[in-house]
Amino acid sequence: MSEDHAPRKVAIICSKGGLDEAYPALILANAARMSGIDAFVFFTFYGLDVITAAKVDHLHVNMAGNPSSPMPTMIAGLPGMERFAAKMMRDRMTELDLPTAREMIEILEGAGAQLYACELAMTMMKVKREELLPQVHDVITAMDFYELAEGAQIIFT
Repeated sequence: MSEDHAPRKVAIICSKGGLDEAYPALILANAARMSGIDAFVFFTFYGLDVITAAKVDHLHVNMAGNPSSPMPTMIAGLPGMERFAAKMMRDRMTELDLPTAREMIEILEGAGAQLYACELAMTMMKVKREELLPQVHDVITAMDFYELAEGAQIIFT
């Protein structure tokens, strides 16, 4: 990179907490860091589940209403189907030797990505700072997000 150019950076917004919805943000942030791109992830609304210690290991896969789901909504909405779908996805990820969501968070921190929680979403969802994973850099506002994201490519997942 020439000295005339600012370092490349990406700001990723993770607003969903499903197992299948969390991984795009985590994988994109990891790929950015592996490519030498500065990266930070802003977790908001249900995306907070991905960085909440009590929830990160129990993320579900919402099959009901998912237009890409191979099963009809009537069946997908039955009790236990989310847990079943999540188990199937976790088993497949284990076969592929993919890290868990918690491990991905640890990998991201080790790679230098910065992880932020949304202050307003935390207030709305009644999540306390001490409930978050220790890898979370800080709790910030939407205005703080824009300050950090200046000059970054913004990706909403």
